[in-house]
Amino acid sequence: MGPKHNPRVGVIADSTLQRHVVCKAIEAAGYGVAHTLSPEKVDDDILTGNGTDVWLVDIEDEDKWSDFIVHLFEAATAPILLGEGHAPSVNSLQFQRWERKIFTKLQDIVGAPAPQPLDVAALAKPKVEPLPLPAELQGKQHAGEPASNIWVLGASLGGPNAVKEFLDALPDGLPIAFVIAQHIDAGFEDTLTKVWSKNSAFTFVKPELGNRLSHGQIMIAPIEQVMCVNGNAEVVLFGEPWEGPYSPSIDQVMSLMADNLGQQTGAILFSGMGNDGAIAAAKMKDMNIPVWAQTADTCANSSMPDSARATGCVSFSGSPVELAQHLTRYAAENFVDILNL
Repeated sequence: MGPKHNPRVGVIADSTLQRHVVCKAIEAAGYGVAHTLSPEKVDDDILTGNGTDVWLVDIEDEDKWSDFIVHLFEAATAPILLGEGHAPSVNSLQFQRWERKIFTKLQDIVGAPAPQPLDVAALAKPKVEPLPLPAELQGKQHAGEPASNIWVLGASLGGPNAVKEFLDALPDGLPIAFVIAQHIDAGFEDTLTKVWSKNSAFTFVKPELGNRLSHGQIMIAPIEQVMCVNGNAEVVLFGEPWEGPYSPSIDQVMSLMADNLGQQTGAILFSGMGNDGAIAAAKMKDMNIPVWAQTADTCANSSMPDSARATGCVSFSGSPVELAQHLTRYAAENFVDILNL
């Protein structure tokens, strides 16, 4: 049997800066750091110990450390991964792709970090009072008609609490629907549906083939297979697993929704580890599709929204309630024309 803890990574690099950046990337993805060492600090006791599940090695001066690298492969008892080379600027899209390659390599060898348990008790917060529906939008919803505005809500660690606060604050009658991509252990979708719908004006629809989203409705993207919504607001299931180290892939949901709906979609990234959503955020920005994110100080873990912000693709940041306020104002200013009312 494998370790019961989240996989622990030992980092060996001959650059102090590279060790620092690699360790931050590993921890942001939910893995533990067992060791962070320069080559001269590595001995056989460390290489043969049981505290490391995989070694990630980034050596810039290969000529200087060639003998060490040979010995490393001979002596280490844990698998060895070669890194992705010098880290790009953290404010670049290339950095997000560099991080993603590391995550994927680690997942292939030691598996994904264990999903965080859903803390239902923490979700039982005092009810957030819903915002008033702007006068411009009153009476504008057509029940049962396909939604013309469908946004993606992306969340991971700490996300369920933030998403609930956001949904509770939204007014009844808002002409928008949502697809939620939440990193969570399989089997928790029904629990999340009950928790998120308890005080919300929105209703939840199963992500089943052919089901259609209307304004005021929400679908949770399934863990097991790729899902998107087409231009007719109908569910499309692809029968294949999500790309990358996370399920569902927020990047993939955002990208597919942008392809199908264009500027009739948008994305809000909430609390979470890793950088899921940052790559698709750049695509959305290029298509003039809004991407917003939760502020770091209101997140349980801000790595995911921070990664998107670092690319310069996030046009608004706020607390969950502030995001709800901003979306309500945005709808009043933009959605009436889209609805042709």
